[in-house]
Amino acid sequence: MSEIVSRLQFYMGYPFVTYALIVGTLIALCSSMLGVTLVLKRYSFIGDGLSHVAFGAMAVAAVLHLTNDTLLVMPVTVLVAIILLRGGQNTKIKGDAAIAMLSVSSLAVGYLVMNVFSASANVSGDVCSTLFGSTSILTLTKTEVQLCVILSLIVIVLFLLFYNRIFAVTFDENFAKATGVKADRYNLLIAVIIAVIIVLGMNLVGSLLISALVIFPALSAMRIIENFKGVVICSALISVSCAFIGMLVSILFSTPVGSTIVAADLIVFLVFCLIGKIRRK
Repeated sequence: MSEIVSRLQFYMGYPFVTYALIVGTLIALCSSMLGVTLVLKRYSFIGDGLSHVAFGAMAVAAVLHLTNDTLLVMPVTVLVAIILLRGGQNTKIKGDAAIAMLSVSSLAVGYLVMNVFSASANVSGDVCSTLFGSTSILTLTKTEVQLCVILSLIVIVLFLLFYNRIFAVTFDENFAKATGVKADRYNLLIAVIIAVIIVLGMNLVGSLLISALVIFPALSAMRIIENFKGVVICSALISVSCAFIGMLVSILFSTPVGSTIVAADLIVFLVFCLIGKIRRK
């Protein structure tokens, strides 16, 4: 135990570890806040679809040798989120079918582009890193950290500022419209925010695992808490704790960052399911 503590103290002396912990906990916090709304509105699959779109955009950015791929990935993902929300109900291809189509086609096109215009000798390794996360979270520059902190703070402020409207739209959209709430506008806000979170979270857990970061904490909190505010707070605590512990375990034992964080979320979910069953009995 003393050896683990001494190793942890040694690693904490490096700025890149501090940067990773700051960025990871902020991304986890933002993900959990919107995750509750997505679960309750049955929009969980949107996060998965957008993450695959972000993968396709990231592949194109890699081929173009962009120094900062976020400049391409962020606008593309936000644009697709807006199209899915605003146009999904007015087209011949409805909601879940449109998301599924975009999801698989983005993965296929992204992998095809990375193979045809390969910028690296190890294409399969590059793809695995993008899909399942990599050590890039441990190589963040100060500028990238500052960008992530700014975007995360914007997400948190927007959520807190429009909390009551988001709450109304989440539980009864028709009633919210009847009371004068512009539900479409707040659905659009939710879609844009979740797109930003997806892009930020890809460096942490990868495009295939980011939806777990959004959904698991919310589902865990719902096992034992029955009011919206309580679920949001509990979800945030679970998400931040699992991300922090997962990153520490990854640093200490050299395990994949994304998979370790999701494994921690899964363990917490199973524990909360057990607690919920015991309470009901």
